[in-house]
Amino acid sequence: MSFVLLSLAFFATAQDALQNEPETAGYKTAFKHSGAAENWFFHIGAGGQLFMADEDMDCGAGFGDRFTLMPEVAIGKWFNPYLALRLKGQGGSLHGFQKPALGEPDDAYQMQHFKYYNVHFDVLWNWANYWSAWSPSRKVGFGPYFGLGYARRLQDDNALLPARDWNRNPNDYLPGSPETTSGVLAGSDVISVNAGLNLSFSLNKRIGLDFDLGAAIVPDYFDRTVHLTRNEAIVSLSGGITFKLGKIDFETLELLDYALINDLNGKINLYRAENAQLSKRPVDCPECPQVAPVINEVINYVPNVVFFRLNSDKIDANQQISIYNTSEFMKKTGEKIKVVGYADKDTGASKYNLDISKRRAKAVAKELTAKYKIPSEKITVEWKGADEQPYPHNNWNRVVIMSAPD
Repeated sequence: MSFVLLSLAFFATAQDALQNEPETAGYKTAFKHSGAAENWFFHIGAGGQLFMADEDMDCGAGFGDRFTLMPEVAIGKWFNPYLALRLKGQGGSLHGFQKPALGEPDDAYQMQHFKYYNVHFDVLWNWANYWSAWSPSRKVGFGPYFGLGYARRLQDDNALLPARDWNRNPNDYLPGSPETTSGVLAGSDVISVNAGLNLSFSLNKRIGLDFDLGAAIVPDYFDRTVHLTRNEAIVSLSGGITFKLGKIDFETLELLDYALINDLNGKINLYRAENAQLSKRPVDCPECPQVAPVINEVINYVPNVVFFRLNSDKIDANQQISIYNTSEFMKKTGEKIKVVGYADKDTGASKYNLDISKRRAKAVAKELTAKYKIPSEKITVEWKGADEQPYPHNNWNRVVIMSAPD
């Protein structure tokens, strides 16, 4: 239990650190917690289980005697790509064993066949998404889980053997003793400590396969016998189908590079000021014929940039200034504009990056036409994916660049 609590504390600390640390190496990206109805999953499956007790080892029972089938169901929610909570239920029948009584042959062990269920809350940690750059196209996930639960061994009305503690007087276990009722022990209610490893495979956007190798630690009296140790284990290997429910995307909390934005906007204002000064400067040429000056406005335009969050084609409110400046330029000059979408090369497959750069470019073009009333025939839309990287810093390339046509 102490190990589980320490693990939970570590997860909370790691998550808080990531939410307050900017992305520096391309993979420590902080994510916005998903909403109440987002990123849920439901799992149904089955597997095999073994009840591991001291007497099971001592009596010489074979694997086939101890192996039983185990159904399972689970429901949970991912709070970000690497941290989830899950409520899981499993159960079925377990085979336990009691050693032969004194004077009986060594192979005269008694098999217990009892039913149980175990319901536990688990914390899942996906190593694949934590230690490397998260990608919505990733097919494999892997990591540990830890949790606490409630396990109950159901009462067996057909049981004939009372509970035994091999360190006490056998006369204490006659029918009617405190441990039994007419020779039958009532069902056991215990706290279970659960841990294991989870392996997941994504078949498509909504359906995947999940496999668990796990163990549930229960007190020694769970099987009606008390022997050498205080705890015993139910070891299981299971797999099944997982269905993803609701919205299944994640929104990053990356810090935008406002220094770059301010630098670009500063250059725009500088060129505009220079253009205004040039248009007002008188012509100094005494030998030239005195004619009325003709002022031609010089068009100087520095490309405007719209930044996007990781795996997003939504335009943030603080990016509207760039689109507004472009629309004003087009209205004043009548010039056409080229809108080009990009994606960073360190995240996602080439096909996915091409698609998201297309969606980003079209989102900006739609904003120009719908919000700022720019005619669509004045806008050329292109997308480059991650094949071209306009900036040397990977994170800067999740952009749409608006510029005058070549």
